[in-house]
Amino acid sequence: MMQDRSVPALFSDLIENVTTLFRKEVQLAKTELSEKASQVGTASASVGIGGVVLLAALIFLLHAVVAWLAVAGIPPHWGFLIVGVVVAIIGYVALQKGISNLKAAQLMPSRTVEQLQRDAAVAKEQVR
Repeated sequence: MMQDRSVPALFSDLIENVTTLFRKEVQLAKTELSEKASQVGTASASVGIGGVVLLAALIFLLHAVVAWLAVAGIPPHWGFLIVGVVVAIIGYVALQKGISNLKAAQLMPSRTVEQLQRDAAVAKEQVR
């Protein structure tokens, strides 16, 4: 059946199929980039939470100054150390999680890249 078709008709079909494939790949890329933008929003929220928790660490440290001065028998430096270290660790963990979620490798549209590689391989096979 394919042998009965003319070269211009086959070429026209090829152009049409490549155009359709390209449009679908662009749509896939748009969809995947939209998903990645959502991930950036979530990661940004984690970074923001980390920043707020670190701010809370500063507030606790300042509050500890007042509280431990009023407490008799307990040196103020222990209050600074305990409260400051615990809250700082929590803030640091949240901040690092958000930063790791923003790494470029996490944001690459990997499905689209893989699909484009498969399409290129199929196109090469068709040319041979």
